[in-house]
Amino acid sequence: MLPYPQIDPVAVAIGPLQIHWYGLMYLVGIGSAWYLASRRLNRFDPTWTKEKLSDMIFWVAMGVIVGGRLGYVLFYDLPNYIANPLLILEVWKGGMAFHGGFIGVMIATYWFGKRNGKSFFQLMDFIAPMVPIGLGAGRIGNFINAELWGKPTDLPWAMVFPTDPAQLPRHPSQLYQFALEGVALFVILYFFSRKPRPTMAVSGMFALFYGIFRFVVEFVRVPDAQLGYLAWGWVTMGQILSLPMIIGGLVLIWLAYHRAPAANNAAA
Repeated sequence: MLPYPQIDPVAVAIGPLQIHWYGLMYLVGIGSAWYLASRRLNRFDPTWTKEKLSDMIFWVAMGVIVGGRLGYVLFYDLPNYIANPLLILEVWKGGMAFHGGFIGVMIATYWFGKRNGKSFFQLMDFIAPMVPIGLGAGRIGNFINAELWGKPTDLPWAMVFPTDPAQLPRHPSQLYQFALEGVALFVILYFFSRKPRPTMAVSGMFALFYGIFRFVVEFVRVPDAQLGYLAWGWVTMGQILSLPMIIGGLVLIWLAYHRAPAANNAAA
């Protein structure tokens, strides 16, 4: 068993002002994504300025934050937030849903593309390789918060989390998700997107592999207490929300490689 590193969730405290590691991880993810996007900007569109890229990153980040929070409220704990609406603002305590953030990003991307003469999938293909950076940083934030831990296990890398009332050795599922959704997904998309691909292919690869990775990790991750398992004693909300991504990713990849060349050119 590995000892859980006791890290104060508050990174900096100045009087009543507290800056949490969870929030800093979002800044790390957004800042790193902006840096990588700026390095790839000329390949995407040489006419775009750094200012236009910054505008896009801003709106995508708003999609992540607003969509992620509302997604958690709607998908995971709606009755509690209806009873206590002010809890919605307490984002430093966690409670962000990737699938809600993904919907928020899609809405922001569609809106920004309409205003800047780019198709939805042109922008999504450009954005997708940067997303795993934020996902990985977010999972480190979950680990520091000692939340979203896994099921009990006797594996040698099991950890006892301070927030676990039972104090049992558990899968560090946040680190599994960091490794898969963050590192592995980034490597897959980065190298896949280095060569010219038909429109929708990169987006399809993102949806497919994120959905697979999330679906698999859910088998060892404890579901949110207020939801539990939704069917057959093992199906979780995370798996239900990931299935459409797996199916959608396969459809996008198939369409990307089977559409007529003229259709691909028109989408580009």
